[in-house]
Amino acid sequence: MKFKLRDRVAVVTGAGGGIGRAVAVSLARRGCHLALADISEAGLEQTAGMARALGARVSCHRLDVADATMVRALPQQVNASHGRIDLLVNNAGVALGGSFEQVSEADFDWLMDINFHGVVRMTRAFLPYLHAGDDSRLVNVSSLYGLISPAGQAAYSASKFAVRGFSNALRHELEGSNVGVTVVHPGGVATSIARSARAPAGVPEEEVLRRRALSEKLLRMPADKAGEIIVRGIENRKARILVGMDAKIVSVVERFAPVRYWSLLKKGVQQ
Repeated sequence: MKFKLRDRVAVVTGAGGGIGRAVAVSLARRGCHLALADISEAGLEQTAGMARALGARVSCHRLDVADATMVRALPQQVNASHGRIDLLVNNAGVALGGSFEQVSEADFDWLMDINFHGVVRMTRAFLPYLHAGDDSRLVNVSSLYGLISPAGQAAYSASKFAVRGFSNALRHELEGSNVGVTVVHPGGVATSIARSARAPAGVPEEEVLRRRALSEKLLRMPADKAGEIIVRGIENRKARILVGMDAKIVSVVERFAPVRYWSLLKKGVQQ
């Protein structure tokens, strides 16, 4: 039986643009009401306008998922606005390029605090509200780099593998309850994540620009298409959603060559 989205309430983090905005619009198209959260108020208002035009009831919440006080306060705010919470989409995230030796401890911790600890904080805060519903779902957005670990992505990949492991364990723990768990692995989706990625201090600008151009070259799928794939997966109660042919191919290669996959894949990635 499908997870019905009409007249339910979804909380979406990172909703000010990219995949978060696309997911929010796809949910609104199906009659789902929305609590949109992002650190960018301007981005939130743009997404809210798109969702309201589709008939959704929308509340906007400025949120930094690294701020534990803001996260703890959010569920009551959402509940006060909507009266129920049925779906949580933990999508907010940041990127950080550079090898492990190039990335400072402070930058590594900054990324983990948002990409992983933010997911854990949000889950801890909202899980009691999800349990209170008749049929609820928790959706955590990992990455292609939560399936494989390329050179130069030690911090980002660590955070996305952590999201994957956390989600899988939580699914097993919640088995038999009213809360289902989905983990999402987007491949190359055309968002601003590469352009907005933090660069390690001391790396020459030309090297930063080269890496950024290479990353952007791999971001091909339109965000609205990715949003539709994710929401269809939520409707179908999928435990894992692979977004894009690149994610599907990488998943197969890693399964059959769990140690050697990088030697097989890196030529295509570095071209």
